[in-house]
Amino acid sequence: MSGGPLVLGIETSCDETGVALVRAHDDRSELLVDAVASSMDEHARFGGIIPEIASRAHLEAMVPTIERALSEAGVALSDVDAVAVTAGPGLVGPLTLGASAAKALALGLGVPLYGVNHVIGHAAVDELVDGLFPDRVMALVVSGGHSSLLLVDDVVTGVTELGSTLDDAAGEAFDKVGRLLGLPYPGGPHIDRLARAGDPTAIRFPRGLTAPKDQAAHAYDFSFSGLKTAVARWVEARQDAGQPLPLEDVAASFAEAVADVLTAKTIAACRRHDVSTLVVGGGFSANSQLREMAAKRCAEAGIDLRIPPIRYCTDNGAMIAALGAAVVRRGLPASSLDLAVDSSMPLTQVLV
Repeated sequence: MSGGPLVLGIETSCDETGVALVRAHDDRSELLVDAVASSMDEHARFGGIIPEIASRAHLEAMVPTIERALSEAGVALSDVDAVAVTAGPGLVGPLTLGASAAKALALGLGVPLYGVNHVIGHAAVDELVDGLFPDRVMALVVSGGHSSLLLVDDVVTGVTELGSTLDDAAGEAFDKVGRLLGLPYPGGPHIDRLARAGDPTAIRFPRGLTAPKDQAAHAYDFSFSGLKTAVARWVEARQDAGQPLPLEDVAASFAEAVADVLTAKTIAACRRHDVSTLVVGGGFSANSQLREMAAKRCAEAGIDLRIPPIRYCTDNGAMIAALGAAVVRRGLPASSLDLAVDSSMPLTQVLV
């Protein structure tokens, strides 16, 4: 095949089995195909992810998803030059399934294996859309399990974690508030839909870790547990008083508080570190209020905002293949075939 090395990416950190093929050119990463099989419907009745169910779903979906990706891309398995796989963070069972498949492929094909960081992949996927990163970018990665602010001098070798969530991540808070409001799982899309019809100024919910006393130690950290509790108390007070619950206004005011904190802290970090490009990724970056507020505040601050299309925001193989392509482009040593997965893999460790 002509062009740069062909990287097969495998993502299995949670409930999506993602397989993608990316060609690592010298000056760009080219996505050939992104195939995903999700077990979300199997978890919905439990109100959350069940690791054993997710692991079994990955086992059943792995080979068919790989075959589908190869077929849609019009390439043979023998054309693959490298295999990248999520090594962490994530659920141990699903991670182990993906790593086992990747090791078998790398060994059978005689190609290098790269175990990479799932969270950094959420930022790296934007290179497939908007081109390779400039010398320095800020990355805000927000999802069901992570709310992280990263200073990226190099997407593989130069990632500094400036802040993270101290309790509930943004997506996790949305799921919990969704359950509180009687919405189906996952709560994020349903709250987003309701919020678009509500008044974001109707209720003034708290903004965690934004008080002057918090700035010294937690300037770039996030906390949404108190916000979740404030929503619960507000709802309970309305119900106890026998008053109707304005779902749209509650959803809009809650979503506004989350987006306000995320964007305010991120813009402050960009200014302090003299960064002119912001990348927003992760499943929660599909939230419409976050996208709109980030666009507005970045425009006001003169910051170039890069948010990939929604289909790249949730877990997918493209993000892992994109990060794998970045590793291949830098000529770094491959991971060992006995690499171990790490459910709490630090964000400063991009490659195992």
